[in-house]
Amino acid sequence: MNNIKNTFTILDLETLTGIKAHTIRIWEKRYNLLNPTRLNRNIRVYSLPDLQRILNISVLYNHNHKISKLAKLTDSQLAEKAKEIELEEFSNNYEINSLIISMYTFDENLFQEIYSQQMATMSFENIYVQTYLPLLRHMGVLWQTDAIKPVNEHFISNLIFQKIVLNTAAIEAGTNSNDPMQILFLPHGEIHELGLLFLNYALKLRGERTVYLGKSIPFDNLFYVNSQFKEITWICNFMIDMSTEKKDEFIQKAEELLKHTKNKIIIIGNIWDDYSKRNKNTQIIFKNGFETFIAEKNKLQAL
Repeated sequence: MNNIKNTFTILDLETLTGIKAHTIRIWEKRYNLLNPTRLNRNIRVYSLPDLQRILNISVLYNHNHKISKLAKLTDSQLAEKAKEIELEEFSNNYEINSLIISMYTFDENLFQEIYSQQMATMSFENIYVQTYLPLLRHMGVLWQTDAIKPVNEHFISNLIFQKIVLNTAAIEAGTNSNDPMQILFLPHGEIHELGLLFLNYALKLRGERTVYLGKSIPFDNLFYVNSQFKEITWICNFMIDMSTEKKDEFIQKAEELLKHTKNKIIIIGNIWDDYSKRNKNTQIIFKNGFETFIAEKNKLQAL
């Protein structure tokens, strides 16, 4: 099954670039910036090249380049200029630069060497936050500028995956049976699990009891798990956008799962921004990202 999204709405572009849909429409009319396909008079969809183009424009625009000049550049020129900016920002980070080399050359020994050097002076949590997380974000830019192939991304992601699993296995399981069980899962269709896997590690590190179910879990299976624990905090993450109908369906299932319980569900992902603003169900909690969630946990522990 192909889970790669290859068409996008203007709201998708707004979410991924931070540029308001209204602004993108103005740029389209004024500069003929993108080439969306019209499904009808009111609906336009954008291709993967359109997304790559507007992402590169957003990088350059946020570095004070004028849109009137950017609109005249070809896709390859935009990609090259965006890449230059990213390289400048990472030029003084030896560890990240070494991991980029490791990624391109499939050099597992170099990855391990950097990992060992960092583990001698800092915690794994800090390694992930300060090195792996910026690297993963940087890989997104490398993808949009056509500077990285999927095999390179899979190689480095799998090495990071292994380190998260290794460090998670070294933590003793939480024993406080009075705390809710934190059950982490990725809904059906979601396959990007590094973030959720790291969150599982971070929770265990703080003494939380967790059950990690993994990726692409059919929602119906959760009702069986629901009967196994007295109190549960469900935690799930979304990176792939869905239609409004699919989101409504997920929320309805979540409400059914929570009915007649004291359980809660934490839904992580900025695709839920509109729902979070109008949510009235106190058992459903929306978070934009893992960093916010972990920071809140740290504050609670400090009290």
